[in-house]
Amino acid sequence: MTAARIVLLPGDGIGPEIGAAARRALEALGGFEITELLIGGASIDAHGTALTDDVLEACRGSDAVLLCAVGGPKWDTTDPDEPRPEQGLLGLRKGLGLFANLRPVRPSEALLEASPLRRERIEGTDLLVVRELTGGIYFGESGRDGDSAHDDCAYTVEEIERIARVAFESAGKRRGRVTSVDKANVLETSRLWRETVTRLAPEYGDVELDHLLVDNAAMQLVSAPTQFDVIVTENLFGDILSDEAAMLTGSLGMLPSASLGEKGPGLFEPVHGSAPDIAGTGRANPLATLLSVAMMLRYGLGRHEDADRLERAVDSALAQGLRTPDLAGGPQTREVGTEEMTDAVLQSI
Repeated sequence: MTAARIVLLPGDGIGPEIGAAARRALEALGGFEITELLIGGASIDAHGTALTDDVLEACRGSDAVLLCAVGGPKWDTTDPDEPRPEQGLLGLRKGLGLFANLRPVRPSEALLEASPLRRERIEGTDLLVVRELTGGIYFGESGRDGDSAHDDCAYTVEEIERIARVAFESAGKRRGRVTSVDKANVLETSRLWRETVTRLAPEYGDVELDHLLVDNAAMQLVSAPTQFDVIVTENLFGDILSDEAAMLTGSLGMLPSASLGEKGPGLFEPVHGSAPDIAGTGRANPLATLLSVAMMLRYGLGRHEDADRLERAVDSALAQGLRTPDLAGGPQTREVGTEEMTDAVLQSI
């Protein structure tokens, strides 16, 4: 079997620590050629830009890209001419043509008590948030004029169609239900969104479609999360709702993600940030990164059995009562650091 070419981008803050955990998992599974490169603040320090052309080209030539975290107070600035670490991530998404962000939310049985919601409310939750990545308010025209400012939200039918198809196809492999989230009672872009998704639905006869306004969806996520299978929504709403959904698992440190395009390598990353306040302390939770590796195996490389093995190993480590500080607490649990949690996962593999 030819080794899969993986570009590992540790980035900033806790990134190098959780990146080391990912490398150990890949080496344990075997069959990978791993190239480690700079992005974000680390790249700014070394090259004056958050993403160099050489790194982007290396990512384009890979089979999959694993990104750990970018950002930190060292590089915070309001000067529009100064580079920011987040530009590396945005540039990577654009350069690889990534438009669909997938975030699965499935609380581990061992962590049901760690969620801020009651166990009986979240037990059985298994949903997938499909977020559009390249349109909407994040990429519209923006500016300031004296005491006023504007950020424009724009979508095309083509952009909506391609993300909707990802949602319908994903639901067809799951439980067959798509919930499209918009603000069609107020926003013209949302009315176009709803019309387009509704028009496509008959092409996927085995999938049920319903619609929710985003404020109602936010409420339903915490009041009755088990009703959802696949949630599809635009960029801003998806950013907010997927972070809200993450807390069903008890911690952002548990949530992986995949960003996919129509062709070429996908980008896989934990949802959490760089956590500079705990960088270098050995306390970071590596599980979202390891679960991102599992998503890379499944969605990027077609190694479904290895993805299952890794996900089961994460569940096994948690079932042993091991908890990083962000998950700590509860009876019959023991607080551990990054390395010991990684050891337990690898032993289970």
